[in-house]
Amino acid sequence: MKEPKATNPRILKLIETLKSASYKTQRKIWKDLAKRLSKPARRRAEVNISKINRYTKEGEIVVVPGKVLGAGKLNHRVTVAALSFSEGARKAIEEVGGRCITIEK
Repeated sequence: MKEPKATNPRILKLIETLKSASYKTQRKIWKDLAKRLSKPARRRAEVNISKINRYTKEGEIVVVPGKVLGAGKLNHRVTVAALSFSEGARKAIEEVGGRCITIEK
C-alpha cells in the first residue's frame, strides 16, 4: 500500500491500527478502510444522512471513512462510525435513537 497522504497523527495512528487489524483477522474490510483514510482530506468521503437513510435498514451499522453531513432526514435508528460528524448530522442521528461513534472505537 502507498504511503498515506494524511499528516494528522490521529489519522496516521488509525491507519496503522486498521492495517494491523486486517493482518491479524484476515479481513479485507479493515485494509480497504485504511486505504480510503490514506487519501488526502479533499478526496475523503462526505456522506449526507439522506444517503445513509436510503441505503440502510433499522439497526444496521455504517462505517464512513470521512465526514457525515446533516443534509436530509433519517427515519430509522442506525449506528454510524465516521472520522467526524457535523453538528446537524450528530443531532439528526441521535434524535431517532441512533449512535454516533468515531472509527477509533
